[in-house]
Amino acid sequence: MDPYDRYELMVNGTVVNTPIVLASMAGVVDAEYALARQDNAGMVCMGGYSIDETTMAASRLLVEAGRDEFLTDDPVAEIRAQAQILVESGLVIAVNMRGSAPESYAAVARAVGSGIVYEIDAHCRQEPMIAAGCGEALLHDTEKLEETVRALKRENVKVSVKIRAGVADDDRVLAQTLWHAGADIIHIDLMDFGHTKLRQIRNACPLILIANNSVNSFTVVKDMLTHGADMVSLARHADPATLADLNKQMAAYADETGWYSTPKQLCRGGDIRSLAFCCMPVKNCPLIPTLENLGISRNEFMSLKLGAVKNTPLAGGANTCFGSLAWCCKSSTPCMFRNMALKDAGLSQSDYMRCKRRLSEKLMKRVFEGDAFYATE
Repeated sequence: MDPYDRYELMVNGTVVNTPIVLASMAGVVDAEYALARQDNAGMVCMGGYSIDETTMAASRLLVEAGRDEFLTDDPVAEIRAQAQILVESGLVIAVNMRGSAPESYAAVARAVGSGIVYEIDAHCRQEPMIAAGCGEALLHDTEKLEETVRALKRENVKVSVKIRAGVADDDRVLAQTLWHAGADIIHIDLMDFGHTKLRQIRNACPLILIANNSVNSFTVVKDMLTHGADMVSLARHADPATLADLNKQMAAYADETGWYSTPKQLCRGGDIRSLAFCCMPVKNCPLIPTLENLGISRNEFMSLKLGAVKNTPLAGGANTCFGSLAWCCKSSTPCMFRNMALKDAGLSQSDYMRCKRRLSEKLMKRVFEGDAFYATE
């Protein structure tokens, strides 16, 4: 299957071949590293690269302490050269950067151009980097982080922000801040929080989310995808054998289900994308408080769903519980009436889920463009 048909995922104008990202590791992840893994990855975050005198000095201290670092006298030239090597690789190219001031980031983007994604490192917790005003320091100085995003966006480039969950006062507020500043991607090291934190961030913003932390099996990957991730990233576990296995299982799952990142249903702990699977708001269930938190009335929700499926295959299903496939649950939940309606409509299970994905996208457009904010876990 064509990668776009399989995942329907694009980043910076490039079709993502698989939602597997090679996460940055200073002194390790460069173009050579990416090329050795390109067949089973969709995106690479090279670096991290220190990009100004202050952070390069911090890198030298880290090297003296025994850590790997990319040390170069001309980080702009090095980033440009590394990116050029990957132009024909088919990978989405990103560079993870550590700078002491917003202008440092903007200067690199200005020099290198829009062909790559620029990732702000708000993740590193090494003391020399924090003292230099980057890494985790940015999670305690969100005004500076916000200005760094805005400085990059003024250069008309795509921006990712790599964060460590649980460091900022409220990751949901942080996600909203980054979204409104213009960020395109949030790359989240979930630490020990797992999918609960991921779901919170998914419910707070419409950005592309890359989930990171101990991704070493498809069980972990699926858990992240069903709770809000668009992609997953690997660092220490990104050996070729693990990547190949994950890519194979990811493709098979996507082809079987029709929606590779299908969320759990709301009543089973799913994020708000799963509103596409909710039935009419006529009983006491998690849908009711969710709609209240979103500022959407029951009548508006019913109108939204029915309007969104008009002239689509989901408009049918007169013999289902509520008279339309708009109200039916996900394909993995057994339902004789839904399956009969799909058979009558000539819809496969995977086609049905692709339609549900379209429905979810329309509902999320209302949630996030209608100034609604999901303020609870």
